[in-house]
Amino acid sequence: MNIDSIQNGYVIDHIHAGLSMEIYRYLKLDKLDCSVAIIKNVKSKNMGKKDIIKIDREIPLDLELLGYIDPGITVNIIRNGERIEKKHLKLPAKVINVMKCKNPRCITQSEQELEQIFFLADREKQAYRCFYCEAKHK
Repeated sequence: MNIDSIQNGYVIDHIHAGLSMEIYRYLKLDKLDCSVAIIKNVKSKNMGKKDIIKIDREIPLDLELLGYIDPGITVNIIRNGERIEKKHLKLPAKVINVMKCKNPRCITQSEQELEQIFFLADREKQAYRCFYCEAKHK
């Protein structure tokens, strides 16, 4: 398998195997007019298997969203064919409009224009709570 190197863009690495397509959809990578490579089930000493996404363009990346999907992800920023920075992601303290509250009595059910805001309640369990009604979401 031969995948070209990235000149200016990102390599999203250490994605848990099987999550790359979810990230692809969330970041709307299908809308880009550049090379995007998804490499699935790559052998990894630490993870067993992992996925990798290579994007050959500088785009706005929502690092908090990526950290929510998979907090172990690393994002390598590539400029002129060289890695200039490596970011280690973690669970964000707050996420907005990523998930929806499932509580039928939550105000967000009747007030559709309200943002869906969740705050991190338990880092160990990766559990969030609704900002409005405090319902749990995992």
